[in-house]
Amino acid sequence: MTISKDFRFPVSVVFEGDRLASVTAPDLDPITVAVPPEFQGPGGRWSPEHLLVASVASCYAVTFAAAAERRDIPIHSLSVTGTGHVGRRDDGRTGFIAVELTPRIQTDHGFVDAAERTARAAHTACLVSRALSAPVEVTPVVRAVEPAAA
Repeated sequence: MTISKDFRFPVSVVFEGDRLASVTAPDLDPITVAVPPEFQGPGGRWSPEHLLVASVASCYAVTFAAAAERRDIPIHSLSVTGTGHVGRRDDGRTGFIAVELTPRIQTDHGFVDAAERTARAAHTACLVSRALSAPVEVTPVVRAVEPAAA
């Protein structure tokens, strides 16, 4: 017999006019989302496009951290920058055509290669990345922490 886990992530969105919407979820602070200026929105707020890229980047970060922990790879620092590319897709519609992630990781000497291999593979385990039709391209920058001066 197979036992599968089933999780739910409920959100509510209320359109407030002027290309703004309020997003809420149980036990979370509400956020206001706006159409980005690129699509004639007011800007100055998180857009759905920013939230999608942030979801990919943050999912990547916590997925990498969990994989590194399982492999006993020490992480001294981890930051991820992401860029979502929107353009004309193969089907002729406008949409995300790629998401680029650049994780910057510091680890101990002797773990750089293992951290880089883990960093290159982490996005394939991220639920958010796997939900996208656009490719997620990862270019890790992994450095060893310099030993402290005595």
